[in-house]
Amino acid sequence: MKLWTVSKLNKAQALEIQNKYNLPPIIAMLLQIRNIKSAEEIEDFLFNESVINSPFEIKDMDKAVSRIKKAVESGELICVYGDYDADGVTSTALLYSYLEAVGANVMYYIPSRETEGYGMNIKAVDYLYKKGVGLIVTVDNGIAAAKEIEHASSLGIDTVVTDHHMPQKTLPNACAVVDLHREDCKSRFKELCGAGVAFKLVMALEGEYCDVDSLLDNYADLLSIGTIGDIVELRGENRVFVKRGLKSIENGDRVGVEALVQGSGLDGRKLSAGNVSFTLVPRINAVGRLGQSGKSVELLLTEDEETAAEISQELCFDNSQRRMIEAQILDDINEQIVKNPSLIYDRIIVLDGENWHQGVIGIVASRIKDAYGKPAIIISRFGDTAKASGRSVEGFSLCDAVFACSDLLTHCGGHPMAVGLSLESSKIDAFRKKLNDYANSFSDMPFDRLKIDCKLNPAFINNELVSSLSYLQPYGSGNPTPVFGLYNMTVDDIIPLSNNKHLKLSLSKNNTRLYALYFFMSKEQFPYKKGESIDLAVTLDTNEYNGNISVSVIIKDIKSSLDDTEEMLKSERIYEDFCSGRKVEPDKLCSIIPKREDFALMYRFLKSRSKYEFPCDTLVHKLDNRLSFGKIKVILRAMSELGLISYSEGVSTGLIAVNDVSGKVSLESSPIIKKLNEGCQRE
Repeated sequence: MKLWTVSKLNKAQALEIQNKYNLPPIIAMLLQIRNIKSAEEIEDFLFNESVINSPFEIKDMDKAVSRIKKAVESGELICVYGDYDADGVTSTALLYSYLEAVGANVMYYIPSRETEGYGMNIKAVDYLYKKGVGLIVTVDNGIAAAKEIEHASSLGIDTVVTDHHMPQKTLPNACAVVDLHREDCKSRFKELCGAGVAFKLVMALEGEYCDVDSLLDNYADLLSIGTIGDIVELRGENRVFVKRGLKSIENGDRVGVEALVQGSGLDGRKLSAGNVSFTLVPRINAVGRLGQSGKSVELLLTEDEETAAEISQELCFDNSQRRMIEAQILDDINEQIVKNPSLIYDRIIVLDGENWHQGVIGIVASRIKDAYGKPAIIISRFGDTAKASGRSVEGFSLCDAVFACSDLLTHCGGHPMAVGLSLESSKIDAFRKKLNDYANSFSDMPFDRLKIDCKLNPAFINNELVSSLSYLQPYGSGNPTPVFGLYNMTVDDIIPLSNNKHLKLSLSKNNTRLYALYFFMSKEQFPYKKGESIDLAVTLDTNEYNGNISVSVIIKDIKSSLDDTEEMLKSERIYEDFCSGRKVEPDKLCSIIPKREDFALMYRFLKSRSKYEFPCDTLVHKLDNRLSFGKIKVILRAMSELGLISYSEGVSTGLIAVNDVSGKVSLESSPIIKKLNEGCQRE
């Protein structure tokens, strides 16, 4: 359950943008909502397809060019040292292929995620020394490798760092440190990914007569995959890279990328940043997660169609394996939570398991964060040591929370929304407690939010409106696919699709009827009935079939029109704070203590069904909003304690069944009711 928030709109500013640029009203509104308002911002956002700032705005770029050109001219062996994710792989392929094209003596190196971890490491440097490398050029890493760069220097190897991550207080002692986030770097656009920085280096190496347009023709496909994969903002130069790159991928300009497009089922489809993100990027990442990123670089560099098809098949297989591993870990977590629901009452959910694949736990952390609307950290134990990955909700800096526990950790790093860390297995419980002590020091934690761009009258949805949204493409971080709110829609029909894997809903409001698609939702799982009024968060697209173009309304979330989601979340939080032993004000505790008639209402409802298999938050509207969500949670727990019901709820499962009970049961004898009454009576 997420808190829906509708963006604020300045109608006067939107009208001014509409008139000045002769734009469709919906586009002017969305530009204003996304704070793209000045003439320069609007023109760059809508129309720029090739203008890139000078690479020499970036600090140390001149030093990097000088050292690399010296190596190229002398035949010195250069190693492009990359990373195992999509950004690192595309950065490596981009710079390696350019250096090879200009006659450099060049190799590349991708560390193993499983055995070496992120960035430079001493063993890799020693290996490169034995290979005869004289210059290492890092891409998408290096800014935190001060020790490794010093070691390389002691062996006579120079290093040029190109990176986009935040520097530490002391920069590495390299020949050049090209990082947009250096305090002394005056470059205007700071949001490049590693591939973007590598491209800027290539521009600089081309020199005074650099033909940016030709370089984009050659490398925009790699740039777009890296940019989309690293989830940097699709504004400014990143937007240029992705616009050009999507066209290049559609044209099949690179043998390896074309093989991956075919292998992932995208062949013949209109490409978007979204389907690149959900199909190509995971396949490139999958081999890194499972330990063989070099295969991805080889795919992007090969010009042999047979080799490309073979590697593409491997990547697609690895992605399937990654999904299976991810599903197994989620099953393990689901079992843990069903057995011990208190695991999810903490403000930061910390879950651990033995030998969970460390290349997948970041994805799992994201799934848990989405499921419970809280920051989540997933820890994999390997005997005495453990590694972890975490994801946060907007508004809470998870890296600050983790850094506050650094005395318990052997390694930690990240940014506000994502972290990685290592620790001894024996310290996991202490880490969980200290981390949540930090979170408990805040009076409130932010709710996970679903941002709705604007409410939309369904009568206005047509092909023309949806077609006009193409002005805003490509979508991505900083420019997400517009989400519209359709409120007070009546459910007229519920139609199963694809053997009940998906649903098509027939909906109406006033005299307007439309159909909406709800993917991965069966008819049995759908908690609403015909005739009920619901609110929907949707995206809009067009669908072409047999030459006919129609609007596709795709559901992202649904709630009852009668539900006050914010009040539900607040009420649930009172319950969870109480269950976790956090101090809760007596008046708040009293607000979730149910009366006898509340128990009776719930029991009659459940008794009228053999079982209830929907998430328990749906009970709020099923009971006509007569009980708060916190009260419902208390009632279910109390009934379960007293043996009246069997109740369990996990990440992906939920079941409430009424038990056969003979004789009377004293509701006040329930442990949770006793404890709540005690807390409520305290002064």
